Amino acid sequence: MPIPFDNEILRRSEMFAGLDADVLQTVVSAGSVRRLPAGTHVFAQGDPGVSGHSLLEGRVKIVQTRVDGGQSVLRFIGPGEMYGTVAALMNQAFPADAVAVVDSVEIWWTIPALRQLIRRHPEIGLRSTAAAGTRLMDLQSRMGELTGERVEQRIARTLLRLMEKAGRPTDAGIEIDFPITRQDLAEMAGSTLHTVSRTLAALDQRGVTGSARRRIIVRDPRALSQLAENGVG
Repeated sequence: MPIPFDNEILRRSEMFAGLDADVLQTVVSAGSVRRLPAGTHVFAQGDPGVSGHSLLEGRVKIVQTRVDGGQSVLRFIGPGEMYGTVAALMNQAFPADAVAVVDSVEIWWTIPALRQLIRRHPEIGLRSTAAAGTRLMDLQSRMGELTGERVEQRIARTLLRLMEKAGRPTDAGIEIDFPITRQDLAEMAGSTLHTVSRTLAALDQRGVTGSARRRIIVRDPRALSQLAENGVG
């Protein structure tokens, strides 16, 4: 039985934004839609890149294992974002694991199908390249932060990024709408679990953030932004 989803998610997505309805239907027909229960490994680091993916619902975590055996959370994928696609189009192995954080839905394509879509509709390839460039610039920015900012600033900036990407207004503040662990934050901010726990506890006490059931709420976005920019909140 087909899994229903809103085509507008793809129309607003990185690769397929603004496509005509008939072209968008061709894109959908060329792919396969599937559910991803929480904890599902969509693909694993080092696996051959044989498919391209775009998330329709939920959240997917991209995690890379380093040479020393440690792990780094590179990013969280939200609805409309692609993942694994660039590596696959370049005939490269997947550079990280992709794991569903919550129950999710994705559409995926074989690489021959994706290449055929790009040949027929070059704007798809252009948008894919632009999205990859944006992520590269974001990665460069994060690398600069690791060498030039205090750890508290990096943690605050990581929370701001998550709030801007996945925040939803609630009576208590802006809630990051998926479960995130302190270890996840530590890996994203280039910090340690101890430092993140200490920093979050201090922010909670000051009323800047709040947390419960693995959900983080930003209660005072302005103070968090000041901490990210200046090291003071």
